[in-house]
Amino acid sequence: MLKFKYTCSCFMMASLMVGMFSCNDLEEYNPSGATADTVWSTPEGFMTLVNAAYSEQRQLFGKEDGLFMFESGTDLWFNEGKGGYARQMTKYEGLTPADGNPNKKAWQVLWNSINHANAGINRIDNAGFTSQEERNSRLAELRFVRAFNYYYLVETYGGVMLRTRETQGVQLTAERSPVEDFYKLMIEDLTYAAEHLPVSFGAEYSRATKKSALGFLSKVYLSRAYYSKGAEAAPFFQKARDVAQEVINRKSEFGVDLWKSYEELWDPKNNKRNKEALYVVSNSASNTALNYDADANRLHLWFMTPYSGKPGLVRSLKYGRDNSRRLMPTLALLDFFDEKKDARYKGSFREVWIANNPFSWTAKTVAEYGKDRSLIGKTMVPGKDTALYITKRTIANERMLPYVVIDRDSTYFTSAAGAIRTGRDFVQLTKFEDPTRASIEANPGFQDIIIMRFAEMYLIAAEAELQLGNTARAAEYINVIRRRAALPGKVAEMEVAAGDIDIDFILDERARELAGEHTRWLDLKRTGKLVERVREHNPDITLIRPHHVLRPIPQVELDALTNGTEFGQNPGY
Repeated sequence: MLKFKYTCSCFMMASLMVGMFSCNDLEEYNPSGATADTVWSTPEGFMTLVNAAYSEQRQLFGKEDGLFMFESGTDLWFNEGKGGYARQMTKYEGLTPADGNPNKKAWQVLWNSINHANAGINRIDNAGFTSQEERNSRLAELRFVRAFNYYYLVETYGGVMLRTRETQGVQLTAERSPVEDFYKLMIEDLTYAAEHLPVSFGAEYSRATKKSALGFLSKVYLSRAYYSKGAEAAPFFQKARDVAQEVINRKSEFGVDLWKSYEELWDPKNNKRNKEALYVVSNSASNTALNYDADANRLHLWFMTPYSGKPGLVRSLKYGRDNSRRLMPTLALLDFFDEKKDARYKGSFREVWIANNPFSWTAKTVAEYGKDRSLIGKTMVPGKDTALYITKRTIANERMLPYVVIDRDSTYFTSAAGAIRTGRDFVQLTKFEDPTRASIEANPGFQDIIIMRFAEMYLIAAEAELQLGNTARAAEYINVIRRRAALPGKVAEMEVAAGDIDIDFILDERARELAGEHTRWLDLKRTGKLVERVREHNPDITLIRPHHVLRPIPQVELDALTNGTEFGQNPGY
């Protein structure tokens, strides 16, 4: 577990463009009032800078901002209740350079972390390391963090400024760099990291390790390939496949593997040191001072459906705190699953809530919920009887069932490509449940956030093979994770053939495997399918346009430049 307390240096924390980041963003720790140069001149002091480079990840991942940036505005999710919260990301409504939070925050967080990494990379030889191995591994961590953040930055904002040295003070000019240059640096950084990072840091398991670097290197190669055409793209697809295969081949060495079942993967008891994780953002319940802030991980909140207050149900740790909802699934996402053979549906979503409070149907509640009067007097036994059933299926006899039923037709206009009716009640994503929270009403959760996991290596390899024309080999990779996902006796039905594989199938499969895991917007953008699939599968998003494959550079940043007009805003904004 990492402790993110470090010396705050205002010149080091300055915005890459306008010096707007505050030294109050993180808890300050300044031994004896020493300057940053003094503190970072010893291996022990230098570790505060390494830790600081990691820490900014917690401002995006585990908070709603990361989900809005990298999951919403896609074919998979829409605002619960059809509301307007973060509409800039979820609906492309008001996504302008002057507005668009959390867009502005993401820009700041990514640059802040890059600046920490650059500060360390360029200072490491003054840090007094006596062990070359330790020096190289700390440099490898910093280069991993820099590549990690540059990946999210360049995919989100395109070819902005590429910087490899620490920025101190206000920067009044900036120059754009080609996207290809960002990828060249990321590949160099991750290659170095893969060579010099250890297989394990022991108890500090959330630091980047060799498996983390190789996993992200495969993702970076895959994304880089789409910026080239034909024969020029092939070497990048080949390297994406080869590096993903290397992780697969070395799984025993790295201590990673697929869980036997998808449900085990997301069992809260298996969250810490999850054997499928390649890289995590960790949180501590036993020592909350180790976390970035008091909120820790709040992913458990954002996909909730309101259940408490319905017949037979009160709020509980098991079912979660349901009053801070953000996103609901599209009908398309639910329909990507065939729950009769694919266990990932049950492993990802909740349709059934068992009563946790005594309840008897009365004339009043029967009328309120549209039930048949024959149910008056019928009781629910806590821990035994179903209280609530929200399903993607169509249920014909709702009136006669002694529990609340909200079916497909209650939630979606199924005759209108799945547009949402009210968006109040919906099938709930459960991947991020946290029944270990301190109390029923507690917002902070302390589960780790899995940023990349082993199953994605098969998906990356499959996508690369598809683009290389090897659909049979792509199907082999896909079938590994589909066999894991198969319900008992359904393995043969879950397997696919070469003729089933195209880019839409790959994207459907990534949805089935990775929904909610901070990847979807990036997947659709990478493959050139963002606008097409949103229009096809998410009819409630009506404002998406081709230029939305990039987000706008915050206007405050451009206004602070003396060459802001020359630097230019992203197209369409």
